[in-house]
Amino acid sequence: MQPNIQYCRNPFLHNLPNDDVLGVAEAPQIIRFHRTWPQYRATPLRHLPELAQYVDVAAICVKDESQRFGIRSFKVLGSSWAMGHYLALKWGLPSEQITFAQLQGRAREHQPLTFAAASDGNHGLGVAWTARELGQRAMIYLPAGTVDSRVDRIRSTGAMAEVTPWNYDDTVEYVSKLCQHNDWVMIQDTAWQGYHDIPLWVMQGYMTMVMEAQRQWNQIQNAPPTHIILQAGVGSLAGAVTGWFAHSKSTPAIIIAEPTAAPALWRSAASPQGQPVKVAIDHTIMAGLACGQPNPTAWEIIRQSATGFLICDDAVAARGTRILANPLPPDPVILAGESGSMPLGLLVTLLDHPEYKDLRDELQLDNTSRILLFNTEGITDPALFRELVWDAKYPLTTKGH
Repeated sequence: MQPNIQYCRNPFLHNLPNDDVLGVAEAPQIIRFHRTWPQYRATPLRHLPELAQYVDVAAICVKDESQRFGIRSFKVLGSSWAMGHYLALKWGLPSEQITFAQLQGRAREHQPLTFAAASDGNHGLGVAWTARELGQRAMIYLPAGTVDSRVDRIRSTGAMAEVTPWNYDDTVEYVSKLCQHNDWVMIQDTAWQGYHDIPLWVMQGYMTMVMEAQRQWNQIQNAPPTHIILQAGVGSLAGAVTGWFAHSKSTPAIIIAEPTAAPALWRSAASPQGQPVKVAIDHTIMAGLACGQPNPTAWEIIRQSATGFLICDDAVAARGTRILANPLPPDPVILAGESGSMPLGLLVTLLDHPEYKDLRDELQLDNTSRILLFNTEGITDPALFRELVWDAKYPLTTKGH
């Protein structure tokens, strides 16, 4: 199968004021909060020098979130900060000084609240895990087609997990109505009119990962990254990373990548006024990115500062999974889910397929490029992982340079 990769330049880059929508100044207190959790460890930044040599770039580094807090996803950083911030406000604690122990202690003095979320798996697991650790209840609703392994992991935390008959966006709407009716607290990573603060706190929680990555990069590289490729569903991760680097001393080219089956940000960038666009979703193995409507808060950040937008098919993500699981020695093995591995598959395919020379030139990807990527998840669907790695499901025709 030939790769299908398309690019859209961001026509709004530099046309808008570079406002700090994310609240970058709050990052130090957020990482301080995460460090108070017993499970906190900075996840590794994996250096891939052999792969960089193969594709003729200066450096490739992958921030590996497959080990975060033991639940194999960066999502818990957002849910823990959002839930912790909400509880601190409710219980009269100063949010800039809260710790895990403080929240756990106060939880013993109050009746537990019910927190709810819509999720394809990772975000819901983060909410469920955080609720358990802080003595709260969790109700997680997953879109149709969610594999049993993701549902079972959520239930293992003691949370309720139910698969709905709808897609992700319709499931979000359903959970929103349930929360209003039952007086539950919705912890969601996308915003809409009248629901802004909690999604912003979720995005802010991801800055812990970005701060770690930048510090680790500086320890092994003599110069900052020139390019960052970010996978996007609703865009909250992409918004957090973009917002952080937009206010750093050196701003790399930031490229947002989505499945061809769910190109919400791509379509938004192509819209005449650059407004968030809702799109129909087709099936994709990148379940964590199968979202049809951008987070408007994240989109505001991305529209200001992203260089451009790429879309690609499932075969590109499958190739990324295989490359990470079978690296060129002595590069480290990275066991990644399909949403986490897509940026790596996309990067390598852009660099080792001759038909993308013009796109490489437009993106200024060459032998001086230093690329930062984020593997956002470990293996969340073991059966699919085996099919990709063992049986070469979703093959991609490769053309070595």
